[in-house]
Amino acid sequence: MKLLVVGSGGREHALVTKLLQNPKVDEIFVAPGNGGMSTCCTPVDIKATDIEKMVDFAVENHIDFAVVAPDDPLVLGMVDALEAAGIPSFGPNKKAAILEGSKVFSKNLMKKYGIPTAKYETFDSEETAIAYVKAENTYPTVIKADGLALGKGVIIAQNEKEAIDAIHSIMGDKIFGASGNHIVIEEFLEGPEVSVLAFTDSHTIVPMVSAKDHKRALDNDKGLNTGGMGTIAPNPYYTGEVAKECMENIFLPTVEAMNKEGRPFKGCLFFGLMITKNGVKVIEYNCRFGDPETQVVLPLLQSDLLTIFEAVRDEQLAEVEVKFSSGSAACVVMASGGYPRKYQTGYEIEGLDNKGQAPGVTVFHAGTKFENGKFYTSGGRVLGVTAIGQNLEEAIQKSYEAVSKIHFKDAHYRKDIGKIK
Repeated sequence: MKLLVVGSGGREHALVTKLLQNPKVDEIFVAPGNGGMSTCCTPVDIKATDIEKMVDFAVENHIDFAVVAPDDPLVLGMVDALEAAGIPSFGPNKKAAILEGSKVFSKNLMKKYGIPTAKYETFDSEETAIAYVKAENTYPTVIKADGLALGKGVIIAQNEKEAIDAIHSIMGDKIFGASGNHIVIEEFLEGPEVSVLAFTDSHTIVPMVSAKDHKRALDNDKGLNTGGMGTIAPNPYYTGEVAKECMENIFLPTVEAMNKEGRPFKGCLFFGLMITKNGVKVIEYNCRFGDPETQVVLPLLQSDLLTIFEAVRDEQLAEVEVKFSSGSAACVVMASGGYPRKYQTGYEIEGLDNKGQAPGVTVFHAGTKFENGKFYTSGGRVLGVTAIGQNLEEAIQKSYEAVSKIHFKDAHYRKDIGKIK
């Protein structure tokens, strides 16, 4: 089989690593891919959002199955276009991907179907939004851009000035572009966060092993929000009891709600959850695999990923086994100094072999390029160093041991990934 995986980050490297374990797979094209993936796949110079070129490439190269990984092309309708051209694909169609594409849509869906989430209001003008935060006068408060913003469209305001500044920067200065035309203002929830990715074919839903993401740039959850500085799986807070509550109150009701709205969801449905004193609540939905959650979840998957993808696409998920190992995984992200703000790229990475790997771990490449037999930095998040252990402590230790032997100029990583308060 010839596969096409759309995307260029650590998540996509984790996906192709797992897909290559299927003996039926002869070749994987990655568009656009990155330096690390170029050692095991064939990179294709097409932007992840260029639907027309992507479809043309898939047809011309007789692609047997496509996997659309990032949010942007899913929200734009790439799966619809590939399927219309006769290319079987994994991922939600445009109608279903709105679950992540519009926070206003997802919050209204939760309200309509009684799915537990934070109290909120939506706004399409600065004036009414500012009037609301002044009237509520409750802090911290959470301000979210409606549309996609690279995982950074959320501002937690600690006081009135920060709230007004956030509203103005999103809606007035358009720091997230058109994604800020509408905003959601919601109550600040407290409790442990949990990420749960789930396979669903719109009838059956199968949650994967839970994960914990560390979003802040600096140790002890300080600094700016990033796309994610590291992850662990399973999440220690996600007990069997919590899992049961989530299945009954959140997972199944979400799939059913989307069916009732005429937007059946087939693909990977990501639940960002918070375990509050009033039960588990949904912080956000994503319409795809999380990054860097995928880098700890997929290494623990024992079943064949391509078989699952095909079953989801064909609405036969109930027929296949989805099994995870009982071990633990930890991923430490090595980023460019200055990320998520300004940073330099083009620095040589030392400590990797000619396949971009290191002993005892799997190195998932996010922002790298490969030239003349060497790897160089080319993005904010550069590498995700993932280790598996019999328990969390062992996985974390192995990951940090490997990180200490990988070097590039101004490398930055958190020293407390997996630390539970």
